Amino acid sequence: MATPLITRQGYERLKQELDHLWRVERPEVTRLVTWAASLGDRSENADYQYNKKRLREIDRRLRYLQKRLDGLKVVDYHPDQEGKVFFGAWVEIESEQGETKRFRIAGYDEIFDRKDYISVDSPMARALLKKEVDDEVVVKTEAGVFVWYVTEIEYEK
Repeated sequence: MATPLITRQGYERLKQELDHLWRVERPEVTRLVTWAASLGDRSENADYQYNKKRLREIDRRLRYLQKRLDGLKVVDYHPDQEGKVFFGAWVEIESEQGETKRFRIAGYDEIFDRKDYISVDSPMARALLKKEVDDEVVVKTEAGVFVWYVTEIEYEK
């Protein structure tokens, strides 16, 4: 199971999605289902079938978001984190070959649709926790063992 941590920005984004689904999208799809049902034979009515399926998807996502938001712990920036890698940090690393990467260590619910976020549960994030600038980081994955160096640590305040 994913660690139930989330940044303040990620939590607000999930709350906005929940609100949008509940107040905007669900009422519109419900209206379309009602309209399509009034046309008669539902078994051959593509509008009815599609919108009924979409309504189930919305309801499933609403249930997930409500349950997930209740179980998440929001982690805000604290000045004691400065200089070390902790949850919510933007980290820049460099390999021995000169390849650089920059990403934010975030919660499981925040990494989707973001190529610059990694999960706190990933091998890279686990290896980086509590490291400082210029520290060597050894990351063990199924693909092998990789060595990186921390070049920069930033926090959104």
